[in-house]
Amino acid sequence: MTNTPFAAAATLRSTSTIRERANQLLRRARDDQSSWFAVDDGALEKAADLVEAVTRERYPDLKIPYHSRWRHFEAGGVDRIGELHTRLTDQQARVATLIDLTVVSVLLDAGAGPQWSYTEHQSGLTFARSEGLGVASWHAFLNGVFSSDSAHPLQADATGLQNLTTAQLSEAFQVSPDNPLIGVEGRVQLLRRLGAAISTVGRPSELFTGLTSVTAHDILDRLLTGLSRIWLADNTLGDERLGDCWWHDAVVGEGLTQGWLPLHKLSQWLTYSLIEPLQWSGVQVTGLDELTGLPEYRNGGLLLDTGVLRLRDPECTQREWKVGDELIVEWRALTVALLDELAPLVRARLGMQPDQMPLACVLEGGTWAAGRKLAQQLRGGLPPLSIASDGSVF
Repeated sequence: MTNTPFAAAATLRSTSTIRERANQLLRRARDDQSSWFAVDDGALEKAADLVEAVTRERYPDLKIPYHSRWRHFEAGGVDRIGELHTRLTDQQARVATLIDLTVVSVLLDAGAGPQWSYTEHQSGLTFARSEGLGVASWHAFLNGVFSSDSAHPLQADATGLQNLTTAQLSEAFQVSPDNPLIGVEGRVQLLRRLGAAISTVGRPSELFTGLTSVTAHDILDRLLTGLSRIWLADNTLGDERLGDCWWHDAVVGEGLTQGWLPLHKLSQWLTYSLIEPLQWSGVQVTGLDELTGLPEYRNGGLLLDTGVLRLRDPECTQREWKVGDELIVEWRALTVALLDELAPLVRARLGMQPDQMPLACVLEGGTWAAGRKLAQQLRGGLPPLSIASDGSVF
């Protein structure tokens, strides 16, 4: 039953709901009923060819890791993870630190914009976009920016997060008028809300204590349930905050879920990124393909730039859109549905089975990198659609 806000919110946390509603909109677009997009199924083969080529270029041995924040921590070939492990000799403390780091870093990972970069003093390397955000958040964490206890800098805790200021984050991320980062204040608000949400447990890592075996969807559900109050988007049913869940008139649902399309991009990205530290701690994580592809502008851009999706009105590329605008909501939904169709085509080209190459590896190999490559070739890295960001979705 979905006739109470609590029950409806629970339904909207399910990845099966995401997939079912994304496929509703894909069927509708294929039936020529979308106001925004046409679908060219023949172009899926072109997209699969590109993803195969990019995957072979990035991972010639086809040993493809998960698409996760940990890939950005490896930017520039610097062994930051090894350095951190040497500083944390206690296994329990190490796991807690790795989880705290992952949660904070992913929540800071909404798009950086084209003008910002971060220079790592230790290596002298400069990084932009996701790699820059990953390396910047790594050093901010190691420097105790998110800890309230100077004697224990390698943690994020409720007090430290709630007291975080825009000036602190701007300094840690080298933000200046000449080096602007999109949505700095929104990122700070998100981390402050994280601090409030975990005030009863103390640290993000406490959400995952005592696990020995868990499904990927269970990880996601813990995040969506435990952190539902942190999201800046004012999407609610009664007192239930829905987060990255948006209205689309064509979405069919039951009860109070009618019209709502859940996507939960950052929460799923965080789930993907938590798998490795949990596995390193001995937790068995199963059901990776219960999660969906990530509905963001690299995967979505791949589909537009290869012609799988075509804008009915090309002038849509000339204006700025809000995250909740129907065109953007539908674009993200179609991205989820089409990634599920693209994945088996990519696996077939690589001679891989789903258990050898789960969706997390298709993304990493993969669709995200191919989308970024096309964006760089066509627009200097910019996405095909311009979206106003508050630092908490894209």
